[in-house]
Amino acid sequence: MNDAQTLRAIRILHAAIYVVLMICTCILLYAGITGAYSLWLWIALALLAVEVCVYVGFGMRCPVTDWAVKYGAPQGHAFDTHLSKRHSDWLFNTITALMALGLLLL
Repeated sequence: MNDAQTLRAIRILHAAIYVVLMICTCILLYAGITGAYSLWLWIALALLAVEVCVYVGFGMRCPVTDWAVKYGAPQGHAFDTHLSKRHSDWLFNTITALMALGLLLL
């Protein structure tokens, strides 16, 4: 696999992780609002906990983004979205706030 193919695979992986974490955040928020505790909530909490540990463990930087930069992605922020750095940062802060709200509601 050449660098372009590797980078494409990393982008797909990064996008997949992003989608799964957004779904987990929605599940957490839904459970917090409705009180609907289920196996899906515990799976979502586990995945979000792993994500937080990985993110903090890598110095508040996404290790997948660092990996992509190694294979030629632009440096800076979420390389697989079409958002500006400002919008990407806003989205990150919003998702973090929704996760915190979901936890508080639980």
